[in-house]
Amino acid sequence: MSDLFIIGASGTKAYRQAMAAISENIANASTEGYSRRSLTTIESGSSTATMATYIARANFGGTEVQGVNRASDPYLDAAVRSSGMALSNSTARLRWMTDLEGALNDTETGIGKLMTGMYQNMDKLAASPSDRSLRVTTLDSISRVAEAFQRTSADLSQVSSGIATEATASVETINRSLSQLAGINNSLLRAQPGTSAYAQLLDSRDAALNTLSANLNVDISFGAHDVATINYNGTTIVQGDAATTLALTVNANGTLALATAGGTALTAPANGTLGGLFSSAVTTSQRRTSLDTLAQQFVTDMNNWHAQGRTDANAVGGALLSGTTAATVTALITDPAALATKSADGTLNGNLLTVSTVLRGNGSVEQGWTSIIATQANLLASIKAEQTTAQGRSDQAIAAREAVSGVDLDMEAAELLRLQQAYSGSAKILQIAKETVDAILQII
Repeated sequence: MSDLFIIGASGTKAYRQAMAAISENIANASTEGYSRRSLTTIESGSSTATMATYIARANFGGTEVQGVNRASDPYLDAAVRSSGMALSNSTARLRWMTDLEGALNDTETGIGKLMTGMYQNMDKLAASPSDRSLRVTTLDSISRVAEAFQRTSADLSQVSSGIATEATASVETINRSLSQLAGINNSLLRAQPGTSAYAQLLDSRDAALNTLSANLNVDISFGAHDVATINYNGTTIVQGDAATTLALTVNANGTLALATAGGTALTAPANGTLGGLFSSAVTTSQRRTSLDTLAQQFVTDMNNWHAQGRTDANAVGGALLSGTTAATVTALITDPAALATKSADGTLNGNLLTVSTVLRGNGSVEQGWTSIIATQANLLASIKAEQTTAQGRSDQAIAAREAVSGVDLDMEAAELLRLQQAYSGSAKILQIAKETVDAILQII
């Protein structure tokens, strides 16, 4: 009779824990990174009688909980990390390349359109070289182009600063994740596998790994007790409970450099958010260099063109502009009479008639600006397509993982009803055993 009490008690205990696991699943159905829990039960060893003369014929020991299962698939988890890394990289690049295109400003107030307007004003002045108002308009348009160079340079510099700020935040996130993983590794070595606490540690570990891989292209391996070891391009940055902190350096030209906190230089990241930011920083630096080269050419070409002409007083045209970078381009002449519209032979509009051949056409600043804009537009279109593809792959990987690790409320509700019936059955065994014992005692 004692077997009935043992079996009933073991059943109620096991099913109570199983219902607790179901309740945990339902409560965390919307918790990001949570993996569904389930219990594995096994048959208990047959109970042994305490009477030396008792011969066992059909003894049963009930059931017991072997451990807590965490629904996961290492391959699907790795696929989510890999696709998430690519998505984070393309998303970061898309954001900053969009900002970079906006900073280049190919609108009516941008360098290209203002330069076209400047040449149009020169053509109008060529038709009436003595018109003072047209001279003022032409000088004003030259000044506007110079200001556009300055403004564009400042906007590109702001993009570089924004990238550096986000990269700093990304490195801080990486360092937090590395520290968390070291702590989780230490806890995993101390925890008992197959327990609820162990499953929670694995959830925390995977969440930290997802955050880390979204920011940096790391190599992940697992050892005893599911402890994670993290390597970055051959350098171990998490080993057991020890983590290496990373540091970011912003170079003078806006590009970025990565190293350990101890000063050991690391190769530039190729993927993840930080990889996207490094790539964006390089592209922005290239655009700034191209703009400075274009600004220098603009100053040189305009001054050379003006120097070949003559003013109304037959003086050689002075420098129209100064500056060696886009940020320093400045218009110098404000006096309409100082504009060298004449050619050396005295033709009133002779110098103005050479604008199309000297300042425009192949190799001109105007063409150089068009090339910068076209290059940036093509790059942005490519990144947009890449980001769309990466988003689709990430969604597919997450959906595949959720099919294994996610919580299905309908399934959990059905399982809860089944466990409730099993629990009630085990409780009924205890009730019958009690009633049987009571009846025997009453007979005695």
